[in-house]
Amino acid sequence: MMDRELLKQVIADQKDYAFPKTFFDRTQEAVIQKFIDDPSILIISGIRRSGKSTIQRVLQQKLPESDYYLNFDDERLVRFGVEDFQVLLEVFAELFGKQSTFYFDEIQNIDGWEQFVRRLYEKGNKIYITGSNARLLSQELGTHLTGRYIRFEVYPLSFKEIIQHEYPQVLTKKTPTTDDVGMALHHFSDYLKHGGIPEYYKFRKAEYLKDLYEGILYRDIAARYNITNEKPIRELVYYFASNIGKEFSYRKLGEAVGLSSPHTVSNYCDYLEKCYLCFFLSRYSHSLKKQILYNKKCYMIDPALIRTIGFRVSKDRGRLLENIVFLHLKMLGLEVYFHKEKKECDFITRKENRITQAIQVSASLSDEKVKNRELEGLMEAMNAYGLKEGLIITENEQNTLDINSFTVKVIPIWKWLLEL
Repeated sequence: MMDRELLKQVIADQKDYAFPKTFFDRTQEAVIQKFIDDPSILIISGIRRSGKSTIQRVLQQKLPESDYYLNFDDERLVRFGVEDFQVLLEVFAELFGKQSTFYFDEIQNIDGWEQFVRRLYEKGNKIYITGSNARLLSQELGTHLTGRYIRFEVYPLSFKEIIQHEYPQVLTKKTPTTDDVGMALHHFSDYLKHGGIPEYYKFRKAEYLKDLYEGILYRDIAARYNITNEKPIRELVYYFASNIGKEFSYRKLGEAVGLSSPHTVSNYCDYLEKCYLCFFLSRYSHSLKKQILYNKKCYMIDPALIRTIGFRVSKDRGRLLENIVFLHLKMLGLEVYFHKEKKECDFITRKENRITQAIQVSASLSDEKVKNRELEGLMEAMNAYGLKEGLIITENEQNTLDINSFTVKVIPIWKWLLEL
């Protein structure tokens, strides 16, 4: 049983919260705020240190009841068990009087939490939850809280959120000046290098990213899934970070990292995806069976983490741009695949069982061979899915190409990221 006085101390310490000195307005904050009056449990999930807790704290400050808060990612709560939830309710009431709004960070650390939350919900309380492991949340929510919650995913800072903070005037102009374009390119180069993990973006300390990665590897994966030898999964992440956007098979990947079972490789990939470190893109097919059997591609949650974890060479700039485009499509909530038949197209998006967009990503189209390759892959995808318009995203080139009866728009990545 949790010591009541220690619990009071933790609550008091956590209540004394100072907002970051450098504060970014987050897109998801406004989205979540629309559901404040909805009776559903609101779940905010995403990678560690992506800003989930700050978003929750901002919401807290805007609501009349804000005291019933506890972050379970606190070493003093390591012995907190399901039986202590009743003690927590008593302590909350003792300290703050009766309230009906609850805020919990990383509550999935406690086995059986979902039954407690369901009890609160069924008594008419409003509950906000953050969590950094999608698998645990989805399993527990699906079992006990089906139909009772709405989930929002929080990613690291987007380029648009960074520009909104650093150079907002470019967002209000229909025709940017030369200086505006130069500043947008400056901030994009910075984003390409330093990514959008809020604390790292502000302080640029390499140790911060290393600590974040180690925390994900040990706490979110090794400890949760009882992996005693973390070397293969570490090598797996190193491989993905060094080979962004390249096809792989579970069998060959297993051979490369010393895992004999493709099933184990598949499980490890699932763990990496559920803690939001990696995302795996499928080759599109109308046949789900074929789609499952095809090779996959991997993209990662943040450009700076890619640089920290993986081995980079100069020609990989295009791959990093590709990763940013993928992340933006994910942030928009789109269903994304890649196309491959005789040629290849980096991304296609699907909505309501119909392919709606084909996108290629290339650092530059100045090389004629590169330009032809990108166009051939894009045109094959457009033909395959009945699209009249395609998109090529570059670092800083803009054009419109009319080819036969098709239109191909070429757009700088910084402009594309700000327009959507």
